[in-house]
Amino acid sequence: MSDKIPRDNSNDYTETMACRRREFISGKTSTPLDHIGHYSVEPGSTAGNIENFFGVAQIPMGLMGPLLVNGEHAQGEFYVPMATSEGTLVASYNRGARLLREAGGVTVSVVDDAMQRAPVFIFKDAREARDFGVWIEENFDQIATQAETTTSTGKRRNIQQFAAARMRYLRFNYTTGDAAGQNMVGKATFVACEWIKANYPGIERYTLSGAMDTDKKHSQLNTLHTRGKRVIAEITIPSGLLEKVMGTTAEALYKARSVNQVGSLLAGSINTGAHSANGITATFIATGQDVANVAESSAAIVYADLDHNGNYYLSITIPSLIVATYGGGTGLPTQQECLKMMGCSGAGKVNKLAEIIGATVMAGEISLMSAVLAGDWVTSHDALGRNR
Repeated sequence: MSDKIPRDNSNDYTETMACRRREFISGKTSTPLDHIGHYSVEPGSTAGNIENFFGVAQIPMGLMGPLLVNGEHAQGEFYVPMATSEGTLVASYNRGARLLREAGGVTVSVVDDAMQRAPVFIFKDAREARDFGVWIEENFDQIATQAETTTSTGKRRNIQQFAAARMRYLRFNYTTGDAAGQNMVGKATFVACEWIKANYPGIERYTLSGAMDTDKKHSQLNTLHTRGKRVIAEITIPSGLLEKVMGTTAEALYKARSVNQVGSLLAGSINTGAHSANGITATFIATGQDVANVAESSAAIVYADLDHNGNYYLSITIPSLIVATYGGGTGLPTQQECLKMMGCSGAGKVNKLAEIIGATVMAGEISLMSAVLAGDWVTSHDALGRNR
């Protein structure tokens, strides 16, 4: 048997080719593929999302809600699909959703929007690189015009500049409509860079990404300046309601938050909260987001306070939530169903989805923090999370 994975250069997205690849790897490994090969997805619908298609990874989905969201785009109660294999996760988020609903709902705001590509231009020396930076500022409008020739939805916002040695790093910032936009801004920036190269003398060379866009990697730059959507979820919860639903108090949660801030600092964490990655990952898988973006999207800044009545104010800022309601995996059949059940499929819905995810993260944060203080954390995992 050949070691080469079967392919059909004329049409590789057919059930025939998927079956041939299953037979190939089953023969190579003596592994039956009864579950991988059992699906309702039409292989042709996966073109552009996967190569060498041979089946599906079936991840259990749980339903969380109703989640009450007081957003500018998401308003009302939502049931949120969460794809995960971690026991207790959906139950914990569901408990948080109950608390938030009884407290009047989560206020969620999308306060910034930017997607980047960050080329680096290299010169003979630092002075030439500095002069180039001035030229970039003077010719911003022409550069923006060139970039926008490649897209109808991507819009150039600004160009940040960073100098080091004889290099000039340019961080091109765009808004990208309902798409996540990494490929969109890559193409737009390439066209802009080629125009820059043709119109500015003295450039020794350039690289389309000098790594300051930090694609699929967290960075403090993104925490400060945003990548994707910057989402802030906040709520004030009466202390009595916390005691009734969660078995803890506002004062206890507030004091624990102060302790956790120190722990996060000592650990060098990108997140001062409990586990935003859990809710983000589960909703990303369900709705067809690029799951690797969790590396950036899971960064979070949690802030808490007590008001003059002793009630608990809690907010979570997600500075790099990279989501889409159009393009990529959002068009796959299962993921389309999940988006539609939240009213988030198609054009004009990306901020709505971002707000729902922000509220979802809040539900998980308050539930886990409360469980740790109330002593429910270990017992709940013993009860619900032991699949042996």
